[in-house]
Amino acid sequence: MSTSVNNLKNIKKYTFSNAYSILLLGVFVLSGLKLNAQTVVHSLQELKPYLDDNGVNVKMKPGVYTITAQDVKNGLYTQETKIKNISKVLLLFEGNNSTYDFSGVTINVDTKVFQAFGNFQVYEIQIIGNHNVLKNLTLVDQGSVHDNPTRRANNIVMDGAHNRVEGFNVTTKGSFPYGYGDAFGKGGKFVIPHQKHSACLVRGESNHLKNSKFTHRSYGHCIFMQAANNPIIEGCYVEGEVRKTDAILKETSGPAFDVDFMTVWGYRLPKGYMLSTGEAGIRAYDGGETIIDGQVYKRGTSNVTVLNCTVKNMRTGVTIAHATGKKRVEGCVAIGCENGFSLGSGDLVNCKADVTHGPAYASTYERDKAYHADITLLPSKEPYYNGSGNVAYIGGSKHRITFRGSSEALEKGLKIKVGGDKNNIRLLHGNLPNQNDFKGFDFEIHNLTQYPVVLSDKSSSVTGKSVGKIKDSGTNNKVKAIKLLSKE
Repeated sequence: MSTSVNNLKNIKKYTFSNAYSILLLGVFVLSGLKLNAQTVVHSLQELKPYLDDNGVNVKMKPGVYTITAQDVKNGLYTQETKIKNISKVLLLFEGNNSTYDFSGVTINVDTKVFQAFGNFQVYEIQIIGNHNVLKNLTLVDQGSVHDNPTRRANNIVMDGAHNRVEGFNVTTKGSFPYGYGDAFGKGGKFVIPHQKHSACLVRGESNHLKNSKFTHRSYGHCIFMQAANNPIIEGCYVEGEVRKTDAILKETSGPAFDVDFMTVWGYRLPKGYMLSTGEAGIRAYDGGETIIDGQVYKRGTSNVTVLNCTVKNMRTGVTIAHATGKKRVEGCVAIGCENGFSLGSGDLVNCKADVTHGPAYASTYERDKAYHADITLLPSKEPYYNGSGNVAYIGGSKHRITFRGSSEALEKGLKIKVGGDKNNIRLLHGNLPNQNDFKGFDFEIHNLTQYPVVLSDKSSSVTGKSVGKIKDSGTNNKVKAIKLLSKE
């Protein structure tokens, strides 16, 4: 009898214990669902309160939304960047572990906004939290390409850690002067004062820019990195504009005409070159500031990865020579750029470039070392206008570089040059000697194209092979002439 009673008590205790556990599990599940439930917002003002929240999942109702200069005057956008009191931010994402879905959403930013704050640079979007995802936004600067900011502007700034911007479609406009590239100034030295506007600045720790399109109609970089560690730029498409220097020289009014086309390089703008109206497509800097977990860091950029990106009509395709650590560029294409790729050191894997407006590859400094590259040269869809005359320019040491693919412009006199004069538009008449007339030594080249290899008198101990003719004015070079085999 007592045994049966004890068993009954045990059964009741077991049943109650499990029921209580199931109830607690249900509470946790419902709480989790509540935390992860998607919240739909119907306006930018309705969106703003969620930007400093943690763990939210916000979707904006599809439609077209506009930010105007009048909105700024009305005090609707007053956030400041957390690094220095020199920037105003339209949409500041401060929270952590949140997702913001902008599928079907277009935000138009009136280019007059860039002057509405006064003497501040303007960030349209800045992320300073961690582990956030922003996706599928169409962000458009609406107005004239000449509506310059009072100071500077950026469409997107990524700080914080482990954030991802994905599926964006960005149109960048509004800078001064526009249409000349960097011919009249780009930094502290200038002939014409300038107010730049770049598209996307990647900083912080392990931030990821993915599968985004940039239509760049502004004087400034498109995608660039400062104070970034482990950044990934993946699957992005960048397209700028180019102009012939001959066309610029035909202007009969405007800022270039007003200075008699005298460049910041110390000489009058030469004919025969193509200039991008923007700056770099994808670029890394060796200094900068970023904010992570509320702390400001001053540092360079390190461990850059660029995957499956295409850059068209920019000053450079991918230039990350100023980054340190491990550098890898894979599956990328440079089309119509003044220069395709410059890594300084690191790996360039399965990449392609044309030489329509400039070399597919150029060394940045004579100290460039251990650059391992395999570049396929593409035929051009535009007439050739390559003022430098170079397919590539190689300086430095310890490289292993392979060129393959089209030799379409052979009759244009283009060449692969090792050391000596770059003949770059910015380096004429002895300008910037630290960026020109390099030694090229102790590296390996495999030229599987018919373009000639010109080994200048600054070359030495270069080995390898070449299908194209070899002109050797250097010392102890051992590049052998070969016939192209089908398997190569």
